[in-house]
Amino acid sequence: MDKWKIFKFSATLVSVVTYFYGGWSEVLGAVFTLVIIDYVTGLFAAGAEGKKGTGPGLKSKIGLIGIARKVFIFTMVAVSHLIDGVLGDSHLFRDAVAYFYMANELLSILENGGRLGAPIPPVIRQAVEVLKSKSGSQEGDREDASKGKR
Repeated sequence: MDKWKIFKFSATLVSVVTYFYGGWSEVLGAVFTLVIIDYVTGLFAAGAEGKKGTGPGLKSKIGLIGIARKVFIFTMVAVSHLIDGVLGDSHLFRDAVAYFYMANELLSILENGGRLGAPIPPVIRQAVEVLKSKSGSQEGDREDASKGKR
């Protein structure tokens, strides 16, 4: 591949990220990392449940729905950044939405760990509560993460 094509692709990607997310930040990096970890642990948990006969196992249709949910997360973060731009570019809404999804993804990772039989440290449970309080979400606000999992 020509180095100019790589340069043009990289410049386009950076422009898109800057426009839709206000540039890359630690908050976005954390959301991105948690989304990847959640999807991978969901795959592991589904595989383990399928082998034990306690769940449907790995299904491509369920996995595709999981990917669509992850795309929706980044869509909501982008929309909240655009709203921030209209209101004064303070990243207030973008970060609040990102905190909500970080808490949601972390809780889902913990559930996947439970499905795998792994013990969950109390400090991680406390981190979920801190993220929930930053995003303004309550226990009942979160959709059941186990419903329709991969």
